[in-house]
Amino acid sequence: MKELIEDFTKHLAQSINISENTSFKSTDKQITSVLICGLGGSGIGGTVVSQVIANDASLPIVINKDYKIPAFVNSSTLVIACSYSGNTEETIEMIEQAQAKNAEIACVTSGGKIQELAKENGYNHIIIPGGHPPRAAFGLAFPTLFTLLKHYKVISADYTTQFTNAISIINKEEENIIAEAKSVTEKLFGKIPVIYSDAWYEGVAVRFRQQVNENGKMLCWHHAIPEMNHNELVGWTTKNEDLAVVIFRNDDDYFRTQKRMEVNKTVFEKYTSTILEIYSKGNSRLERSLYLIHLGDWVSYLLAEKKGIDVTEVDVITSLKNELAKI
Repeated sequence: MKELIEDFTKHLAQSINISENTSFKSTDKQITSVLICGLGGSGIGGTVVSQVIANDASLPIVINKDYKIPAFVNSSTLVIACSYSGNTEETIEMIEQAQAKNAEIACVTSGGKIQELAKENGYNHIIIPGGHPPRAAFGLAFPTLFTLLKHYKVISADYTTQFTNAISIINKEEENIIAEAKSVTEKLFGKIPVIYSDAWYEGVAVRFRQQVNENGKMLCWHHAIPEMNHNELVGWTTKNEDLAVVIFRNDDDYFRTQKRMEVNKTVFEKYTSTILEIYSKGNSRLERSLYLIHLGDWVSYLLAEKKGIDVTEVDVITSLKNELAKI
């Protein structure tokens, strides 16, 4: 896992190269909506991309992480199925339902049943290298979504330059990123992280939560601001030093949200002494998101290392899948 995190920017560059060298067929369909399907490490890319391109996307984009697809899906819907293994049962069921609706289907995978479906039906698809835990393949899968959305004219901007800038920033800042991750790890160790972000960066917070869950084998939760100011903030009523607040901060967080964050801290500090603010670097939402995601990945790995546990082990998920296979 350590090597895979170290290779994050290499994965991004490799993915861009794969996408640029993949041929796609055109469609006569007039795409009017987009559904991105995927779960866990394969699904988080859809969440993040939908927020990164929010000011560029010409169509509504819905992220689906379930067995069933929404009723709005029809022949004018672009359905992008993301499954690193290619065998995620929920995603396969969603593809089958999209087929019944005659939707335009595209796939991102490393193989498995979904690659077979894509080839058999002539769906546009991007094949990325396999063999990694899905959560460690984010860098390989994430850029491909931009390629597909650009091909179908859902977005007009070319994000390649932003990816290149993100790669450059992360490579330049890697020592500082690891040093900050180590500092954050020391403060989070033995505590329950409570993660907050601006609403437009909620995907980054979700990614960090997932990584702490899977890599660090720890429970935690997240919420977005301003929504949490209308509910969760009221829940801060009991002093609990087992809680550690992590706030992801960005230069482009809405100014009123930044003020909310400052006020929120005055509430948090009444009930816990551990409040961490992690600032991103970059000149665009994509660059900042990738910076924070990479830093968060390091924290999740270092937490597992400090606990002396196997960072890659996910036996409980494997056991669940084995039980489901009996149905």
